[in-house]
Amino acid sequence: MAEWIIDQLADAIIFTDRLGVIVRWNRASAALFGFSAEDALGQSLDLMIPEHLRASHWSGFEAAITKGTMKLQGRPTLTRALHKSGRKLYVEMTFAIVKGESDDVLGSVAMARDVTDRVERERAAARAS
Repeated sequence: MAEWIIDQLADAIIFTDRLGVIVRWNRASAALFGFSAEDALGQSLDLMIPEHLRASHWSGFEAAITKGTMKLQGRPTLTRALHKSGRKLYVEMTFAIVKGESDDVLGSVAMARDVTDRVERERAAARAS
């Protein structure tokens, strides 16, 4: 039943293992990033991370996996992401470390939503004032 719930959420849900390999990619992830589950599963998160952000992403990801905690745990953050078409998106993401029964780190989960239109409107309004 959990799979059905995850697939029906409006927000993208991306679960990766400890190496940053995509293990779960719901329907909203496919709609947001343009990659089907078949395209994304088994791939690195680099699939959706703009090249100029990859080094900082992997540094933070590896630190979080090693420590078992994140600076941003539960707090939404605005970042850039890539669509399959190559178009850059603004996405608001929330991250969490996923731990097993014995408190061992299994991977990371992110929830994302497209906020491109909102950010572009806010920036246009700021330029106009």
